[in-house]
Order: sequence, then C-alpha cells, then structure tokens
Amino acid sequence: MNKYIKFVISAIILAVAVYLMMNRNIGWGIVLVVIAAAPVLLFFKNEYILLAFWQLRKQNMEKAAVWLQSITNYKTQLHKSQYGYFHYLLGLTQAQDHPTKVEPLMRKALDYGLNMKHDRAMATLNLAAAAISKGRKQEGQKLLDEAKRLDSAGMMTDQIKMMKDQLKMPTMQKHMHNPNMRNRGKFF
Repeated sequence: MNKYIKFVISAIILAVAVYLMMNRNIGWGIVLVVIAAAPVLLFFKNEYILLAFWQLRKQNMEKAAVWLQSITNYKTQLHKSQYGYFHYLLGLTQAQDHPTKVEPLMRKALDYGLNMKHDRAMATLNLAAAAISKGRKQEGQKLLDEAKRLDSAGMMTDQIKMMKDQLKMPTMQKHMHNPNMRNRGKFF
C-alpha cells in the first residue's frame, strides 16, 4: 500500500468522527479520533518493518523475511527514515543463507542511516565479517574498531573479539602449497 493512502484513511476516519460528534455521539467520536491516529503513526513506522523486528526478536528469520517481502517497492511504501532499516533487516535475514548479499545491503543501510547505535554497530560488524572473509584485513580491522566504538552497551564484545582473533590467524592463499609435499609421489 502506498504510504500516502494512510493519510487518506486517517482523514476519512476523522471526518466520520466529526460527524458522530456533531450528532451527539461524542463517545464514539473520541474513539474514532484515537483510531485515526493509528494510520498516521504507521506512516512513520511501517507495519511490515515492525512485524519483521518482532519476528527477529523471536529469532524467527523465515517469518521476518516473509514480512519484508511484503514490501514490494520500498521507496513508495516506506518513509525515508526507514529505508536504512529495510536494508538492514534484509541483510540480517539473508546473513546465513546468502552471505554474499549481505555486504551491499549493509552498506545501503549505513548510507541511508540507522538511528540506533547498536544497529550501526551490528551493520558495521557484518561489513567487517564480509571484508575479512574476502581477505581485506586492513578494511576489516578498521571496521571492527568502528564497531567496537559504536557498541557502547557491550553487547557484541564476544563477536568482535572472535573476529579479531580471526584476523590474527595466517591465511593460506590458493597458490601457496606445503613445501614438504612437493617431492612426494602419487601414492605416498
């Protein structure tokens, strides 16, 4: 549904509320005025994103992804302040199944902006993981330091420590082989 239709629905409900109040049904008019506030609130906080956050809180990634797929065109359905959270939630839901798709989604989320510091820290941590997995150690280290700075509550200290330990481990590149294996025979 287009985001501006919510204002039309709210205006219709307010018109009915005013009509009821003019005909001495003040109680029902007040109830409808309160109900008319819901579409205006859902303009700024999209219902699909709220439901996806609720499913993520319950650790149900599949249902969160289903709610996010209900948003067909994010630019027409969401307020500009929620573009970042849409991409952030898409990245979180696809992190385990499609890890290569996470990096561009998290970059878009950070470009559009995330309000909460711990959300920015989580997005930066995912970017650091993608950089480390692709062999870009310096970029990964810089992103880990930024994630540590953003994680003021200390919720991600274990993950950051684990990733820093991964950075310290030497990487075996594809063209490097064990020198002791060169002289071995085919069946030895």
